[in-house]
Amino acid sequence: MNKLINKIALLSLVIIFAGFVKGDSDIFFKMSKSIDIFGRIYKEVNLNYVDEVDPTEFMLSGIKGMLAALDPYTIYIDETMKKDIDVITKGKYGGIGASVGIRNDNITVVDLIEGYSAQRQGIRIGDVIVQVDEIKFSKENYNELGNYLKGNPGKIVSIIIERDAIEESLTFNLVLEEIVIKNLSYYGFVPDSSNNVYLKLSSFSRSAGEEVKKALIELKKEREIKSIVLDLRGNPGGLLDQAIDVSEKFLTKGDLVVSVKGRDTTNVSNYYAGEEAVSGDAKIAVLVDEGTASASEIVAGAIQDHDRGIVVGTQSFGKGLVQTLVPLSYNTSLKITTAKYYTPSGRCIQKVDYSKDNKVLTSSSTIAKSEFATDNNRKVFSAGGILPDTIVSNRSDSKLISQLLAKGMFFEFTTNYYNVNSEKDFSKINDEVFYSSFTSFLRDKGFVFNSKIEKSLSELQKSLSEDQINEDLIKEINNLINRIKSDYSVELTEVSKEIVCEIKKELAARIDGRDGRIKESLKHDKQFDSALNLLNEDSIYLKILAFGD
Repeated sequence: MNKLINKIALLSLVIIFAGFVKGDSDIFFKMSKSIDIFGRIYKEVNLNYVDEVDPTEFMLSGIKGMLAALDPYTIYIDETMKKDIDVITKGKYGGIGASVGIRNDNITVVDLIEGYSAQRQGIRIGDVIVQVDEIKFSKENYNELGNYLKGNPGKIVSIIIERDAIEESLTFNLVLEEIVIKNLSYYGFVPDSSNNVYLKLSSFSRSAGEEVKKALIELKKEREIKSIVLDLRGNPGGLLDQAIDVSEKFLTKGDLVVSVKGRDTTNVSNYYAGEEAVSGDAKIAVLVDEGTASASEIVAGAIQDHDRGIVVGTQSFGKGLVQTLVPLSYNTSLKITTAKYYTPSGRCIQKVDYSKDNKVLTSSSTIAKSEFATDNNRKVFSAGGILPDTIVSNRSDSKLISQLLAKGMFFEFTTNYYNVNSEKDFSKINDEVFYSSFTSFLRDKGFVFNSKIEKSLSELQKSLSEDQINEDLIKEINNLINRIKSDYSVELTEVSKEIVCEIKKELAARIDGRDGRIKESLKHDKQFDSALNLLNEDSIYLKILAFGD
């Protein structure tokens, strides 16, 4: 009898454990089966497809297609992209110290880093790169340019550029140098005679926290810091540890900065401020916008949730996902989303739910918009980025200004204006001179402001003409279009101040680089002005943070 009971118990144990083994091994069976099918298809196509197939590119297409089913942050990094990842993780690279982009179908220098070979040897913002060494470049092979302008320090590259207002092309022989990326683009007292510090943090690569610390210590030696504006606008983020490091410079030691949860939601990693805040008890305003993402949102969220400062601007991007870099063979890597992060109040600010209606992702990770509370019991919300305590937009209300910016008219005008004018002290030039020169430039370029209503009327006019509708009606529509065009001239005059402001920002960048652009921008910055006014009004500042309620 005892033997029978033992046999039944043993059989039950085997059945129970068999259930666990099946559950655990099921995913491995599916993976093995899928890899086998994938491998067979890859082999058959490579060997038997009617046209010859490039095995590497074919596999790369398969990898990209597979990862595209997840989220846009999970990507395969090949050897060509490895340099860009190294810039983020190491904070430095070998290069000439210039940023380039496509402007009017040309490869154009859009920014220069002060002190490096490009700036030292006379390359200017607005210069068009047409050749590097023996290779000619255009927008068609623009993506290959980085292979020639980045590399081991010490290498010499010959760059041929075309400069507006100069007939002959110019040749520069530049030495690649180790370019150290500054996370803190600008710091100083703004206004100059005030006790308010302005910090423009542009990225979160290695040493971001240390740069903020050194800046505050340096400025403290100059005079007392009573308030700080931390500008995170347009900051796309970077390293998680640097987000924590930057947050520590403002929070109380021991404050929770961020929590990270992976697939196993019971396994939570909490990160706390491990040092005394170098900012002391200075009042803080954080500037955010739709370009504020990832690590930037961690910092803004921590300061907001602990009521350490106010957040001013527009709603942030809403990236609440954490990526891990996994090294692969042949100098390649996989950047994969491995976790979500949560602000001190417990909210995940991820805006887009990539698991929704996704057949590949079998478990739902839906993030519902929910209410949370700060230390002072103020309401904050999840699933939509960081919502500012005070919403202020910096965007122009003028569609004309937006179109001029989109078409690069200010950039192109300033490039020409700077190159043809020998007088570089532009503070002596009257605003009206800038405005009239710009409007003349627009006429010469044949710039036409096309509003949505004008486009719609033109399409209607065309349709009526094709259908041979009453000619009087067509004429009326044509008259209406002409009236709208005449209003363009009126609007141009109405936004003359904004036009001059944009020109001055571009000119400041040509003369004093990034520092010049930033200082000039702050003179006409609605969000910065609002933050400064709130910091100067103790009662309003404290009321927003719910102190004393």
